[in-house]
Parts: sequence; structure tokens; C-alpha cells
Amino acid sequence: MELIRGLHNLREKHRGCVATIGNFDGVHQGHLRVLAQVKAKAAELDLPTTVIIFEPQPREFFGGDNVPPRLTRFREKVELLQAQGIDRVVCLGFNKTLRSMSAAAFVDQLLLEGLAVKHFVVGDDFRFGCDRSGDYDMLKEVGKQRGFSVANTETYLIDDERVSSTRVRDVLLDNNFAQAQRLLGRPYCISGRVMHGQKLGRQLGVPTANIRMHKYAAPLHGVYAVTVHHQDQLLGNGVANIGMRPTVSGTQPVLEVHLLDYCGDLYGTLLRVEFKTFLRAEQKFDGLAALKEQISSDIEAARSFFAH
Repeated sequence: MELIRGLHNLREKHRGCVATIGNFDGVHQGHLRVLAQVKAKAAELDLPTTVIIFEPQPREFFGGDNVPPRLTRFREKVELLQAQGIDRVVCLGFNKTLRSMSAAAFVDQLLLEGLAVKHFVVGDDFRFGCDRSGDYDMLKEVGKQRGFSVANTETYLIDDERVSSTRVRDVLLDNNFAQAQRLLGRPYCISGRVMHGQKLGRQLGVPTANIRMHKYAAPLHGVYAVTVHHQDQLLGNGVANIGMRPTVSGTQPVLEVHLLDYCGDLYGTLLRVEFKTFLRAEQKFDGLAALKEQISSDIEAARSFFAH
């Protein structure tokens, strides 16, 4: 799969495709239906598939207190799209220039001049352009005039309720991992590279693999029983804390994973952490001794969970 960053990197070879556009946060079951529609039409027309995404996502650009946590960070999203057999991902930097672009200019510069789209699939709630005039009806009309077809994707329901990124966040907030798996079509995971930390876990006798969450918040917060994978290899079961580490005055969110019965150097390794069950909320303890005692209890709780 080819990743193309920005309009300026589109070339003549990228013209002529079947495309769709959106945030694709989580690449959930609703998104998979859109991608299946794109792939089917691309096979019919013998054209490559293209998915257009934004970085940051528009709601993150506008900021404020209501920015939802990400289900998938950029790397994870691209990997999930690649796993679906998508040929190209065009990532547009969402900035002041893109924000101020009208829907008509967006269609001209990206869909027509940049990609020469032959068929365009949009979600049932998609809007674009600074004037918010870009929607299915507008695209359909422009397509008739400029020679591309447009398809609207119907809402995908599970249990008579729309599958959406918001719904996935809500069930994760309730620690309902079984339902999250139904909505996503896979277990909920967070992936990241193991970084050097304070080595505090090692001092406490429970070494941890630390994965920084960087600027985007995760939809989970607390202590969990997890399984940990490297590439396609299962490394083992573990206990994970995701949060701010208030006992040691943490300032940035971190995913810390202690692998049960594992010895080895994981620094620099790209891990995939699959969340199995919620153990407790993150809390601040009165010193490291109390923290160590609680970690021992967490490890026993995780062992008990995996034993059943």
C-alpha cells in the first residue's frame, strides 16, 4: 500500500481511482462496509482503491474541551487500512488552508485534478468544505457534470443501533470489551513502541514496558488484564496501567505493561496490547510501598482472570 502525504505529493500515476473519505477512527464494522463497497467497485472498473483521511482529525484541529479520544492512532489506522487491501491512503494535513477551502474547491483540487476519481463513496453523515455545503447531494450533482459516479453508504446497524466511532468509545468507557469487539470486528488493542522510562517498575520488582500515548488521549483509563503481541507472536499475558501515574507525579499519559512470567529486553519493540478486562481505576497511593502492594494485588487479579 502507498501512503501519500498531502495534495502536493499527488502525481499523474495517482489519477483514476475509486475513492472514499473520512476519519476512519477505529476502522470499525461500519467503516469495513464502506471499504468493501469501494473494493467491489474498484474491481468492477479495474481501478485502484484510495482512502482519503485527515491528520489531525478535524475535531482535533478545532480543539476545545470536547475532543474525543482516538480509537486508533495514525500508524494503527494506516495498518488497519492496509490489512483491508486498500491500495493508497491519501493523508491530508488538516490546517488553516484546508479548513478555509470551499467544498467546490476541494472537489476540483483533490477529486478531479489530483485523483481524477471515477467513483466516490461517502458515508451517510459526511460533510466537508468551510461552507459545509459538501455532502452526498452536492457530490452527485457535480459528478453528473464532471464524469464521476457517487454512492452513499447506508448506516450499518448492530442490535438496531448505528455503528460509529462514538458508540465504540462509549462501550470502551463501560469496559465492555466483548461489545467493542463486535463493533470493531476485532479485539480492541493499542499499539506502540516500547520507550525508556523512569525504570521505577524495575525498582519495585515489576518491570514494565512503557508506551507513550503522545498528544492523543486513549479511550481507556485504569488498570487492565491484557495480552501482548509482537508482530504475529503472542508474548504473553500481563497487567497494564493506562493513565497519568499520579503516585509518581506523572505529567504525560503512558501505557505501562507488566508481562507475567516474561524475561527479555523489549526496548524499541513495537507491541500490540489487547485489553481483556478492567481490574480497577487508576489511583494515587501514599508512597511506593503502598503502590507495590497494590501492583501485587493487580497481578494476582490478572492471574486469576486468565486462569478461568
